[in-house]
Amino acid sequence: MKKMSLVTGAAVGALLAVGVVSQADAATRHKAAAVAEGPSAAETQAAEIDSLREQVRILTDRLNAIEGNQAAVQQQAAQAQASAQAAQDQVATLPTQVKSEVAAATPKPKPSWADNTSVSGRMYFDVSHIDHKNNGVKQSDTGTGFDIKRFYVGIDHKFNDTFSGNVTTDVTYNSGQQVDVYVKKAYLQAKVNDALTLRFGSADLPWIPFAEDVYGFRYIENTVADRTKYGTSADWGVHAMGKVGMVSYAVSAINGNGYKNPTRSKSVDLEGRVGATFSGVTLGLGGYTGKLGKDVEGVTTHHDATRWNAIAGYKYEGFRIGAEYFSTKNWNSVTSVNTDSANGTSLFASYAFTPQVSAFGRYDWVRKSSTGNPSARDNYFNLGLQWEPTKIVDFALVYKRDEAKHGTFSTSNGTIGGAGATGKGTYDEFGVFGQYRW
Repeated sequence: MKKMSLVTGAAVGALLAVGVVSQADAATRHKAAAVAEGPSAAETQAAEIDSLREQVRILTDRLNAIEGNQAAVQQQAAQAQASAQAAQDQVATLPTQVKSEVAAATPKPKPSWADNTSVSGRMYFDVSHIDHKNNGVKQSDTGTGFDIKRFYVGIDHKFNDTFSGNVTTDVTYNSGQQVDVYVKKAYLQAKVNDALTLRFGSADLPWIPFAEDVYGFRYIENTVADRTKYGTSADWGVHAMGKVGMVSYAVSAINGNGYKNPTRSKSVDLEGRVGATFSGVTLGLGGYTGKLGKDVEGVTTHHDATRWNAIAGYKYEGFRIGAEYFSTKNWNSVTSVNTDSANGTSLFASYAFTPQVSAFGRYDWVRKSSTGNPSARDNYFNLGLQWEPTKIVDFALVYKRDEAKHGTFSTSNGTIGGAGATGKGTYDEFGVFGQYRW
């Protein structure tokens, strides 16, 4: 039995060994066949992936190299553009530099007198009809005609910031009368500052030009004292003027006989004025004293002529209103033992409906008294409509009337009235008045 078991075990073992050997041999043959056939699919896929990765790496390196080259090219282009712009800017500045260098190298021309000289002018004119009667008798100026009441030509020259000079001629022409040419202004000016300006020669007097500015319609008529010959606008002498804030002043030491008659006198006349302007309001006070140029050798004078003036005006949004007053003593009696006095008031107003069209009016009342005739009166008024087509030209349709009673008045429109206590006269004028200036 044991032998049988051993034989059986050995047989089984032999069979197992043969099976193991057979399986091992089969595996060996299968492996050999696989080696003979080539790599497997997994290995092939892995190899392909590695190959693709290598290609991607190579392409990435190439792209990085290309981007680096592009950045370098862009930087070079930007540098080239900046260099080109700088060159262009430099070229653009070359003309200015050249002009500056040429200007610096070119000798400057000597200044001419014309560089600091200006010419101005103003003319008052009218086309009108006049009806002038004294004691019922028509006077020679009655009729229709064209008149140039005033024609000024002024030449101003500035020597430096302090010194300057002026010459102004005055041409007068009235229909039926001769043409007269005067030197109204001829002075040397020294402007120290706004508070002090000195003029030597014939220049504006303190009062009448000041009153004309307040009135505003000088080309229609003189202001009341000037119209009735109780003052003049310019004279020969020494003049001082200035302005401090809203206050202005003017003082003149003069010959006294006006710019048309620069005669020498043994004494000097004085005229002064102080004024103030604020919030559209203008106020002024003035005075005059002297011999009116009549204190000459061989002539006896008995009185000093004196005059007091006052004016008030107001302007607001095209509306203007004002009043002027004067009072004189011995204005016409400097060389007479008799005495005289006069006073007058002027009321004026205007309103601008538009910047070009305005209406205006004025009324004067003047009384004069002397030893022989204490009741002489003068009443004057004007009414008109003004058109201003430009800033340098004015036209006005005007009616004037002047009536003198109980004596005669010397006015800018001639002598009006009649001799004696019963004398009287009228002056009526209607027409177009105008002025232009440059």
